[in-house]
Amino acid sequence: MDSPSPVERLRTSGVVSLEGVEFDVENNVWIVGDDENAVVIDASHDHEAIARGLGDRELMAIVCTHGHSDHVNAAAGLADLTDSPILLHPDDTELWHRVHPGREPDAPLLHGEVLRAGGVELQVLHTPGHTPGGVSLYAPELSTVFTGDTLFPGGPGATEQASSDFPRIIASIREHLVSLPGETVVHPGHGESTTVAEATENLEVWASRGF
Repeated sequence: MDSPSPVERLRTSGVVSLEGVEFDVENNVWIVGDDENAVVIDASHDHEAIARGLGDRELMAIVCTHGHSDHVNAAAGLADLTDSPILLHPDDTELWHRVHPGREPDAPLLHGEVLRAGGVELQVLHTPGHTPGGVSLYAPELSTVFTGDTLFPGGPGATEQASSDFPRIIASIREHLVSLPGETVVHPGHGESTTVAEATENLEVWASRGF
């Protein structure tokens, strides 16, 4: 039997409320590792579906790229089912508590920290702007970066919410993502993947126009 790919994508969907408005959303859930153990990046909507995707692998950690509800709403259920820790940047604790009041993440995600699962190394990059505690996860040996809602094929993530900051997301992309090799694959929290070169092609245009 062939071993699973070191990067697998599940798509889950649900209803999310942001700033009092409800809408349907589909999320990417990334499983990174090998046939023995893995991490889940962004446990969204359906913890049982994610557990089925993991199969018999040991879940080393549930890694949250940020604290918005559609990226963490299945984290507690998956953690309880698999007895695995939830990791979140401390600057998004307030957003986390809106979804999981009375429960704390198990450990902080800090810039420069290195996570490992199934022989894959994930370097934590603090990339605030979409949220204060947004992170990206760079896997150099896979030439891949998981950007949550920081960077998409069409550019930076949304910054219309009260906790968002447009100049800060542009600064994060400039400082931590533009410098990655251009062929690095960008796996975002929604939609399709791209490369760093394609996703950041119009960075100066966005920065000058404010979008």
